[in-house]
Amino acid sequence: MISLACCIGISLPVSAAQVTLNVNNSESINNIYQLQLLKEALSRDPNNQYIINTSPVDLNEGQMVNYIQSGEMDVMWGGTNNKYEQLMEPIRVPLFKGLLGHRLFIIRKGEQQRFNGIDSLSALRQFKVGQGRQWADTQVLESAGLDVVTAMKYDGLFYMLEGGRFDAFPRGVHEPFAEVSKHSELNLTVEKNLLLVYPLAAYFFVAKDNAKLAQTIETGLMEMIDDGSFDKFFYQNPMVAQALENAQLANRTVFRIDNPNMPPLTPYDNEKLWFKIE
Repeated sequence: MISLACCIGISLPVSAAQVTLNVNNSESINNIYQLQLLKEALSRDPNNQYIINTSPVDLNEGQMVNYIQSGEMDVMWGGTNNKYEQLMEPIRVPLFKGLLGHRLFIIRKGEQQRFNGIDSLSALRQFKVGQGRQWADTQVLESAGLDVVTAMKYDGLFYMLEGGRFDAFPRGVHEPFAEVSKHSELNLTVEKNLLLVYPLAAYFFVAKDNAKLAQTIETGLMEMIDDGSFDKFFYQNPMVAQALENAQLANRTVFRIDNPNMPPLTPYDNEKLWFKIE
């Protein structure tokens, strides 16, 4: 049983019923955006006031899946795949508009020249890349023939990269600049020229038997999509805005690979939900 400590309230009319939701830790740099988006979606429910309890530590995806299934956690977020959508109920609104599948590489400082000559996927396959053992991306990269080194703990991957266990750490466009800054004590930087692209959506997930909560979150998110506030939230988020400016995506060499684990109900036909490189 996890002890959920930090409480975050969402203000609604006094007549609204109070509902407590348990979610993952809110202090991690990778969770702040998702938690804020969840709060905004829930705030559009006129009938309930949500109190959000966050776990005292940042849980890995495997732990969160287990807690969702056991009822100890109400909402989690992560990259989707067939397994997750079988075990949990997905809310099929991509939290980062599919940007999670646009991958830059964190590398060691002083090694940019090793990557300058990469002009094909076969050349990229000569490098070892790091990923979380439970992440949806891991099988995607392996299925494309990349040599993947895995670890259970997210934070440990940065130290493994610096220590030479692998050559590059693929991250969603919105992630690596802030992560390198956070780990400023390590000899790491963001690779300048390459972009790896594959279909990937990060969703909110709830338990299979919690259809009411799933509908509430989906309704709130789709209202945000339709009134434009989702795009405003996304593009004005400091992490996303700064990352898109720094990444210079239009100037990078793009390698596209398939994602064999994308579920058949992925809403590709709704263009409003997806990011496009301009």
